[in-house]
Amino acid sequence: MIGGTGSDRNQIATILRDQASKADAQLDLARLAILLAVFQSSGDEPLDRYFHHLTLLERDAADLARRCSTPPKLEEQVAIINHLLFERYGYAGDEETYDDLQNADMMRVIDRRRGLPVALGILYLRIAQSCGWSAEGLGFPGHFLIRMEAEGRRAIIDPFNGGAVRTADELRELLKVLSGVDAELQPEHHAGVSNREVLLRLQNNRKLRLLRDQKRVEALRVIEGMLLFAPATPALWREAGLLYMHEENLGAAIQALQHYLSLEGDDGHRTEVREILARLRTRLN
Repeated sequence: MIGGTGSDRNQIATILRDQASKADAQLDLARLAILLAVFQSSGDEPLDRYFHHLTLLERDAADLARRCSTPPKLEEQVAIINHLLFERYGYAGDEETYDDLQNADMMRVIDRRRGLPVALGILYLRIAQSCGWSAEGLGFPGHFLIRMEAEGRRAIIDPFNGGAVRTADELRELLKVLSGVDAELQPEHHAGVSNREVLLRLQNNRKLRLLRDQKRVEALRVIEGMLLFAPATPALWREAGLLYMHEENLGAAIQALQHYLSLEGDDGHRTEVREILARLRTRLN
């Protein structure tokens, strides 16, 4: 993994590209989130201090775990992470400026100790997994949650709200707030998601905010970073192709859209993409 006081986008791109062939369990979520933040920035970032912060979180968690029962009970695991992340290091969900781009940038999240649910969730998962505890992100829509399990018992954690343990009734109420009063909990809302999906969820938050602000070039850079570690995701190639087209980079647009069509899966856009490709090829002739 990259180190040093500075950063090089080409070197980071190589590292991210190498992740595409790795097993999902081998992905280092927090470090990759930092590298993605650097890849999308234009400055020379001091990576060592961010990686050192992750090391401190691991060290302190291990120290607290040694003071508990062996192995720590589920309640003790949650209490350790909550104390460490939200009390000792002062992290919190950013309710006041929720849509701030910095909340989806792992470097700025560490700097400000504020972030989106998925950004804080990545740090939560980092601590849990460094201790060897069972923790995974969930596919709950609109608000990232974590499930921890120990000795046959489970808890669903809300990293945006101080690591609160959420009941089924609270989840149902949250879902209705996010998705409408007719929404009901479905099995997929409790399903675990892969590390790649967690990273994509973080990056999607950043991409959507940039697109909302009409910052297409910056959004395209986010998508390019996503494609490095998740090149088998058809929707990303389609999005990249459309953004290249808007930027009048017709060659890159054609290449991206052709790659989208070469991948398996049907998301309902294939006919539209074929028509766009035909028009783009005409423009190049």
